[in-house]
Amino acid sequence: MPSSVMSTPRRGGVPQPPAAVSTIGLRKSYGNKTVLDGIDLRIPAGSVFALLGPNGAGKTTAVKILSTLIAADGGQAQVAGHDIATSPDGVRAAIGVTGQFSAVDGLITGEENMLLMADLHHLSKREGRRVAAQLLERFDLVEAARKPASTYSGGMKRRLDIAMTLVGDPRIIFLDEPTTGLDPRSRHTMWQIIRQLVTGGVTVFLTTQYLQEADQLADRIAVLNDGKIAAQGTAEELKRLIPGGHVRLRFCDPASYHCAALAVGEVTRDDEALTLQIPSDGSQHELRFLLNRLHSAGIEADELTVHTPDLDDVFFALTGGTDQPKETVR
Repeated sequence: MPSSVMSTPRRGGVPQPPAAVSTIGLRKSYGNKTVLDGIDLRIPAGSVFALLGPNGAGKTTAVKILSTLIAADGGQAQVAGHDIATSPDGVRAAIGVTGQFSAVDGLITGEENMLLMADLHHLSKREGRRVAAQLLERFDLVEAARKPASTYSGGMKRRLDIAMTLVGDPRIIFLDEPTTGLDPRSRHTMWQIIRQLVTGGVTVFLTTQYLQEADQLADRIAVLNDGKIAAQGTAEELKRLIPGGHVRLRFCDPASYHCAALAVGEVTRDDEALTLQIPSDGSQHELRFLLNRLHSAGIEADELTVHTPDLDDVFFALTGGTDQPKETVR
């Protein structure tokens, strides 16, 4: 097993988890169109990674390459310790893939879909039935198991799709826009399923158009634009890249308000509402500094709120969107 993937490099003296997926300089073109232009990623095992980007940015292409469905034009990638070019069978044995479009066969029942998948994984009939029954129960599909899958709702089909993906007990799952078209309740159910998978030690590589989804689920996020990774990090790290964050202080006492305005330095005042707006990235360090200044001056605000850009703002800023940033209270 390649040591470059499974070793645990140290950052600041602390061992990092082994990488479930890593890429260096990954490239893919279709004719004159460069879809992936040197992609570098390192996704720790047992985490959720979200790849964001506009339509046509290359998200699905990245998933297809990493799941060995298509070949890259250049670069290197390893998945579950296997090189995608030299050991594709090893990659396929370790992963599961749920694509944008359901793999469910609507002409047969949910149970038959599961048993068909068990056959494809060369499970014995007894083991296949055991695994199918276990997963149908886990995904709340027992009552519908013997009904044609064509009668299932969108959310039920998506749950069945993921249940089929889990038949082979994969260590890494690629979910390509798994909640597109689902209603909010079904989407939240899918989020719960993804969280449970990660709790069980599975690594999830997620592509999504729903920024709230990435914010809710992902340990790390990368924004793909024009074939390149525009930025990557935790949701909070990405939000700090965008200007506009601030702390807002509100006062009931005009005297305290005026004293605070003098104490905190750079500030935007609203004398009518008795509020002060101080530029801030929302970090603990900056908040502590601000509170210490207020405490030293003997001032106590009646209300303090931290406002940071959200992932929508990050997305528009990094992908060339023209939408104006909006504030979200955190």
